[in-house]
Amino acid sequence: MTPAELSRTVRRAVCRAVEDDALPGPVPERVTVERPRPGGRGDYASNIALRLAGQAGRPPREVAEIVRASILRSAADSPPGAASATSPGAAPGIDRIEITGPGFLNFTLARDSRAELVRTVLRAGQRYGYGDALAGTSVTLATSDEPRAALWTDTVVGLLRSQGAAAEIVPGASERLRPLPAPAGDDLFARLGPDAARWGLLRPAAHDRPQTGAELLVQRESNPLFRVRYAYARTRALARNAARLGITPDHGITPAPTPDGTSEVTGHDSATALLLTALGDHPAVLEAAARLRAPDRLARHLEHTADAFLRFQETCRPLPLGDEKPSAAHRSRLALADAAGAVLAGGLSLLGIDAPAYL
Repeated sequence: MTPAELSRTVRRAVCRAVEDDALPGPVPERVTVERPRPGGRGDYASNIALRLAGQAGRPPREVAEIVRASILRSAADSPPGAASATSPGAAPGIDRIEITGPGFLNFTLARDSRAELVRTVLRAGQRYGYGDALAGTSVTLATSDEPRAALWTDTVVGLLRSQGAAAEIVPGASERLRPLPAPAGDDLFARLGPDAARWGLLRPAAHDRPQTGAELLVQRESNPLFRVRYAYARTRALARNAARLGITPDHGITPAPTPDGTSEVTGHDSATALLLTALGDHPAVLEAAARLRAPDRLARHLEHTADAFLRFQETCRPLPLGDEKPSAAHRSRLALADAAGAVLAGGLSLLGIDAPAYL
């Protein structure tokens, strides 16, 4: 289950509570789901009960109980087998729902949900994270002669379209994006090349100065652009080496449990969990980058995903070593590496940056 799917699950529960007269309307257009803050629990949390408490005239924790009960009722009405195997009373893909603090809903995902996340990414490929959150929205952005603003505008249009919006650039449009400009007279694309120039202009936030120095060309992990592209190249190298060894990534089934009773792809190892978290967050990052006109959010997320993948491949060894025989764990790790590669390549594509298979 992705954050977007969880958000829709919670919103449907709120709709049901309103239909049952357990809560008053209107139903919010969007339900925010994010990583738990200090004191929270599980994989994701939502503040929807705090948002609804005022119009409901009830304490947030009471509203949270109503929403939680609505989710559980929806699970009870689901077809047999749809509920989580590890917690039959929870909703499909959710193992546990807890209420913390003043009324935060905290969700722990089911193990098979984490395995399904990998399959979801692999099915969508580089378009994973594209959605219809902004369907029906029409956005026109003004043209700009300033290089950074022009690139920023063009990239935002692509992000908006990835979320279902009808977006275009129109001379004289009322919405104009104004990131801090690049140095006048400096042809970054000629001096740095298109990929480094685009990263230098898009990676800093709009209110920050663009990066224009030679550090963008350094072929070391101290350079975030190199690190992101290197991580993608490593995913391709793993795939090539696996093919030479006759090992097929486990794209379709949940791998067998490890000796400690956990499943390799479900993320009980910290490095695997960190990478799964980055992949699961990708759709929400794309939506936020589009809504906020902020491609820098996507660039930072790609850095985070690359770092998570590089740690994962060092810690979990997707390929057997020496005389070690290939196992279900290796196949599941290769599938997770393929999923990471899809996210990195898709994100770089939205920024207009090449994802090299060899580096």
